[in-house]
Amino acid sequence: MENSDNSFRKIIHVDMDAFFASVEQRDFPEYKNKPVVVGGSPQGRGVVAAASYEARKFGIHSAMPASRAVKLCPRAIFVKPRFEVYKEVSEQIRAIFFSYTDLVEPLSLDEAYLDVTENHTGNPSATLIAKEIKERIKKETGLTASAGVAANKFLAKIASDLEKPNGLSVITPKKAEQFIEQLDIGKFHGVGKKTKLKMESLGIRTGADLKRWEELDLVKQFRKSGHHYYRIARGIDLRRVKPNRIRKSIGKERTFSDDVSDLEWIVEFLNQLAEKVSTSMKKLEAMGKTITLKVRYKDFETVTRSQTLTHYTNSQEELATVSRRLLHETEAGIREIRLLGISVSTLNLSEEGVIGEQLEIPFKKDDSRY
Repeated sequence: MENSDNSFRKIIHVDMDAFFASVEQRDFPEYKNKPVVVGGSPQGRGVVAAASYEARKFGIHSAMPASRAVKLCPRAIFVKPRFEVYKEVSEQIRAIFFSYTDLVEPLSLDEAYLDVTENHTGNPSATLIAKEIKERIKKETGLTASAGVAANKFLAKIASDLEKPNGLSVITPKKAEQFIEQLDIGKFHGVGKKTKLKMESLGIRTGADLKRWEELDLVKQFRKSGHHYYRIARGIDLRRVKPNRIRKSIGKERTFSDDVSDLEWIVEFLNQLAEKVSTSMKKLEAMGKTITLKVRYKDFETVTRSQTLTHYTNSQEELATVSRRLLHETEAGIREIRLLGISVSTLNLSEEGVIGEQLEIPFKKDDSRY
């Protein structure tokens, strides 16, 4: 049963270490302790899906063009992704999670939140549970994971990244306030590079700096996100761990092997993409209102164009019509493009799992058996 006391929960965030690359190093011993890059070919239009820690030392990271990665590390080993294998290993890991609690919220194949406030083992210590989980993952899969333990999702996720790889960090309620105040603003969830630069220009460099700002002033500077920044500066995050995450969008995209400028070909491909998105939506019995077109040009500049309808749809014809209209708002056909995508959001899903009102709660000082 889900814990109703949101003021003192025990949340674990588990994040596998360089998951895809680590699986490759496990399955192919000759890759051990070598820079491994999982993704497309550096001779083509490939993109890095994952990089081992040995490869990361050279500055290689996910979403980087493989051609750039090979320049940074010419001796890197490039391997094609084996998603079926990664999925199988992920299911093994997830089974371990569920042996401790039913409140498991997967974020991707390699990370998840667990609420162990009440758990199947009866162990009152979230720290000991996190340690057990890490040990079982290592024993059963041969892989390492990092874990963060805290009273909410925001802090647990930050904690899991503090001592990677193979780390275990605990932010107890007693230490949370001081931890947040000392935290670099770039570590806050929702603060990207551009927002960080803006905050620094306003004199906001740490959590303590952010905490000095009034909520209304933050909203004036950052619009709706200002409410979020105000809350997390005070450690307020009442989001529950939800076993069934609500899907926010459904879409398909494709990176082309060669840059494309033929507008007639692009439109035809867009029609095919709309058909695939429509099929996916119908399988999920979903409909949506907002249709978004994504275009990435040859120079990697990416633009999106959206239209929100007055009604829900999953019609292939309607998705294609709106997407073609949005295409004319881009420079496709004038500039060469390398990627095209269609997604549908504002889905007609149930209201279950909607995040409730965020209420301010005091930090609790009782860290016993945390």
